[in-house]
Amino acid sequence: MTDLRVRAGGGEPPTFLLLHGLGATGDVWSGLTGAIGGSAWVAPDLPGHGGSAPLADYTFAAVADAVAGLVDPRGTVVVGHSFGGVIGLHLAGRPGVRAVVGLGIKVAWTADELSRAAALAAREAPVFATREEAVRRHLKVAGLDGLTDPADPALDAAVVRVDEGWRPAFDPRAFGVGEPGVAALLAAAPVPVVLARGEHDRMVDAAQLAALVPNPVTLPGLGHNAHVESPAALLPLLHGRAAGRAAGC
Repeated sequence: MTDLRVRAGGGEPPTFLLLHGLGATGDVWSGLTGAIGGSAWVAPDLPGHGGSAPLADYTFAAVADAVAGLVDPRGTVVVGHSFGGVIGLHLAGRPGVRAVVGLGIKVAWTADELSRAAALAAREAPVFATREEAVRRHLKVAGLDGLTDPADPALDAAVVRVDEGWRPAFDPRAFGVGEPGVAALLAAAPVPVVLARGEHDRMVDAAQLAALVPNPVTLPGLGHNAHVESPAALLPLLHGRAAGRAAGC
């Protein structure tokens, strides 16, 4: 079993299982967990991220297996951002999962983009002389530059001290997961799924989502990390799923 760093809180199920994007940590959900009131929530660092142990080999299915034990069998709504959204789709058939909310999932990949991701996966994790430099690198990779204060103590989990200095905790081999196959995952999902994006998200556009689901959601004025920019904007999506209303897929 993969050793995971997990934050959790709240009360009764259904539990919101919050899965961050590539390069980030579970701390990106802090704004949302503070806004959902007494609802139960669980926010792990995915394998190879933050305080969680790496995997020998990264696939979407392997990452999903590593966090599957966090699904509350009494009822879970999986909320995943980008990479974490794909993991959420892989968890859709697990006992206890009631619905999946995927935010900012990149659903269309070119051969060049996949080739560049594979090249990044082959590189060693960069090492920096100072913690501050390692934090800046983490924020850049996670797409959080300008959204998260580099002095935030929550970033302690995002970097690690090594003999040569400091490096981001993120294992770059996770870049090598490959094309996610979102259409097939949606077709196989036995529970309601909603796909959402920020209006200004350059990773995925509205037409791409509309080709996959009947009623994708666009969050006005927000970008790729909408859950960090405006956590409250996600609340209607979360509470709608928790109440068991149809998710438009």
